[in-house]
Amino acid sequence: MFASSTKDKKTTSPALANTIGNDKDATTVIAKGTVLEGKFACTENVRLDGSIHGEVKVDKRLVMGDSSFVQGNIVARDAAIQGRIKGDLVVNGALHLMESAVIEGNISARTMVVDEGARYNGTCKIGEPATSAKN
Repeated sequence: MFASSTKDKKTTSPALANTIGNDKDATTVIAKGTVLEGKFACTENVRLDGSIHGEVKVDKRLVMGDSSFVQGNIVARDAAIQGRIKGDLVVNGALHLMESAVIEGNISARTMVVDEGARYNGTCKIGEPATSAKN
């Protein structure tokens, strides 16, 4: 009944590999219902479904789910946004505003895709290296 399996025990699903230390694709997850206050910095990818009140710096990719909220400025290499941001957004690479995204602040990015339904209110600077959304 509880005999050991003949399958290779090193086989792991790609989704599970991200949560157990595959450094190449490591992702920090901030779950829905979680609220962080203060400066948040991460050297890896970030999946945000909760809220952050303060500055956010992500060295790799930031993915914000539709329940996410950030009140503060964000700096990331790449970003896909579904949630709400009250603050400036600086993306050094590709930015994707998905249909439920709401940005109240300035945007600076190298490239940007805006899906139908996404909203932003502020200045938008696209095409140059992103340094500061306040320029």
